[in-house]
Amino acid sequence: MQEASVNESSRRRPVTIKDLASELGVHPSTVSRVLHSEAEVARSAASAETARKVRELARKLGYSPHPQASGLRTGRTHLLGTIVPRLSDLVLAIMYEGVEEAAAELKYSAFVMNSRDDMEEQRRKTEIMLARRVDGLIFGDVHLDCPLMPELARRGVPFVLMNRRLRGFPSATCDDVLGGQLVADHLWDQGHRNVAVVAGEPYASTAVDRTSGFVDRWRALGGDIGQGAVVWSRFDTTGGREAVAAILRTARVLPTAVFAVNDFAAIGAMGALRSHGLTVGRDIAVVGFNDTPVAAQLPIPLSSVRSPMLEIGRAAVELLRRVLNHEPAESIRLKPVLQVRESSA
Repeated sequence: MQEASVNESSRRRPVTIKDLASELGVHPSTVSRVLHSEAEVARSAASAETARKVRELARKLGYSPHPQASGLRTGRTHLLGTIVPRLSDLVLAIMYEGVEEAAAELKYSAFVMNSRDDMEEQRRKTEIMLARRVDGLIFGDVHLDCPLMPELARRGVPFVLMNRRLRGFPSATCDDVLGGQLVADHLWDQGHRNVAVVAGEPYASTAVDRTSGFVDRWRALGGDIGQGAVVWSRFDTTGGREAVAAILRTARVLPTAVFAVNDFAAIGAMGALRSHGLTVGRDIAVVGFNDTPVAAQLPIPLSSVRSPMLEIGRAAVELLRRVLNHEPAESIRLKPVLQVRESSA
């Protein structure tokens, strides 16, 4: 009769710890520690047989913990907030998949907001997330001159960076400098000596590091980067098209190769070159960065530096876990690999 009464009441309202304790004839604190504590604590809270009965009944009656009550017990909400420039950006979308995967494995929920790469919008979205009592934040949109990160550190807000780095704060990124070096080595080995760079946005470490990695290695190999050969641009097809148009318009000698620090900028560059009657892969080489899925599917497959995007998202969650647990959290740089295809072969 007692079991029937619990089942009947559970249809009308969620099953509680008190329901489970009453059914099993144990104290509610025993049930709570079995279901909600770390393994060591759970083992000390009850015998193996009692713990088994608690878990079996919880499954049978469909018990699930109330998130606010759990937060009061642990001081955590198990919510992680992520801010990216635009989730419509395929690179950031794949990184966020990694965030969600790794967060779920740690029993966390993640949610994401867009800042449109605007620092005021970043600040506004940060305050919204903090108002929702997130345990920690992951920023995929940090600027090299960002004032918000030092401010959050002073406030004691747990956070890490993803995709882009900022000196003094833990970040999970691709080794962008190495990626630029790989492109320089490849184009030099292919015999190119006159090159141009579609460099991306100067406020983003991805753009600065990939460009500097390329330029420094090129000069170390004995090459020269001509005046006007490095053009800063937006991270999209329009930015790549406009940058290459400017290079073709001002260059005294046309480059034989173009390195774009982002695949979509590289696609825009290829369009501009085609408009000028140049065939990519024959008249001029083009290399991109990130190796997004579209790169290999283009009419002229694009050579690109493969950035481990999913793994970067996962690594950011692991970094944040360390920060939340007051463990050492050193920045993580994941190794890129150059995928050579028809556009530069």
